[in-house]
Amino acid sequence: MSVATRLVQDQSARFTPVPADTLYQFNESPLLARQSQQESNARSYPRRIPLALKRAKGLYVEDVEGRTFIDCLAGAGTLALGHNHPVVIEAIQRVLADELPLHTLDLTTPVKDQFVQDLFGLLPKALAAQAKIQFCGPTGTDAVEAALKLVRTATGRSTVLSFQGGYHGMSQGALSLMGSLGPKKPLGALLSSGVQFMPYPYDYRCPFGLGGAQGVKANLHYLENLLNDPEGGVQLPAAVIVEVVQGEGGVIPADLDWLRGLRRITEKAGVALIVDEIQSGFARTGKMFAFEHAGIIPDVVVMSKAIGGSLPLAVVVYRDWLDTWLPGAHAGTFRGNQMAMAAGSAVMRYLVEHKVCEHAAAMGKRLNEHLRILQRDFPQLGDIRGRGLMLGVELVDPTGVTDALGHPPAFARLAPLVQRECLKRGLILELGGRLGAVVRFLPPLVITASEIDRVAEIFGRALAAATASL
Repeated sequence: MSVATRLVQDQSARFTPVPADTLYQFNESPLLARQSQQESNARSYPRRIPLALKRAKGLYVEDVEGRTFIDCLAGAGTLALGHNHPVVIEAIQRVLADELPLHTLDLTTPVKDQFVQDLFGLLPKALAAQAKIQFCGPTGTDAVEAALKLVRTATGRSTVLSFQGGYHGMSQGALSLMGSLGPKKPLGALLSSGVQFMPYPYDYRCPFGLGGAQGVKANLHYLENLLNDPEGGVQLPAAVIVEVVQGEGGVIPADLDWLRGLRRITEKAGVALIVDEIQSGFARTGKMFAFEHAGIIPDVVVMSKAIGGSLPLAVVVYRDWLDTWLPGAHAGTFRGNQMAMAAGSAVMRYLVEHKVCEHAAAMGKRLNEHLRILQRDFPQLGDIRGRGLMLGVELVDPTGVTDALGHPPAFARLAPLVQRECLKRGLILELGGRLGAVVRFLPPLVITASEIDRVAEIFGRALAAATASL
């Protein structure tokens, strides 16, 4: 047994499953008080999840008061193998023990070369055969910025099509691609221009009021007409950027026929297709990459979060026909994070060797089934959706006026109550979607069947308490 494995196992002994009768009360600790006083007003998660954490292992985190929580946020999907997984700890410690350089800009090392080979080995063969990679700054936002530069340079065009409900980061360029208006309003005009928004195939609330196959057909027809109408008012874009499963937008999975149609239309028009896999990549949806569900090959894939094995790392992988930019066209001081590359390689190998894609698909199906059973008793569960272990539940007001498809309105007031009741019972969940009315499930991919059952049980109790309090 390695030192790292023994360390993690010793640590895990201090974690116990969340008791069935848990009902935590929350009072502001000195750490939270100082955070509130000294950190920026832009801080977000602590407002809804007021915890000061001191240790973590696998699915569980423990706060400074000794309370244990099930973490179904997992660093917004970053922690594919959960907290402090042995293979991640060992990889990091090996880099330190071997006195490898920790900072290399974009100079290569054996660790970096191995990372690239491991990553290319996960790509569909048709993409890997012509793939190039650009290491970016440490966040997914920076990778999105790099992708925008890449496609604009290669095509000589500046317009980019994005989708309503999309989320691609919070920098000025990436923010211009965001569907949500809230973060944009205080800024006035954004620095990046030339973004055109398209309707996303949100089946439950179809923007065309159709839903199903008819909604998909209308959506594709609209897009194709936009790209080919000489008086459509939109210049031929450099690229279309899309999330195969919208995350922050409410865990909305794109119809697979729609994705295949999108690829056909963009390819025919000579428009690059950028797929944002920052949250959905690396087995999260039951495939190594979410676009594989549709069997398509994008031109550009943007990756971050799980790719660094819990450490900051972001890359853009793209087809070689786009590789026309000049040396130094995109750079970043912290693009050579060796510990992140070593941890990322360890995670990628683990995902393959332990068939985590299949496990995530099975656990996602199990959680989905639990949620659908709850739906029978709670009409507030309007839509249950997602892929693999990227699931969401849209909460609705069953007494409200229904829309064109007969669905009741989003229940924005209920969602934070459910989140709070879950936290009191030891379950960390996040919200998203329109009006923040979607409860999101993003647990570590190594979650077990019994842990799935426990998550569903807590969610059911929290839902009952929240609805009773209205």
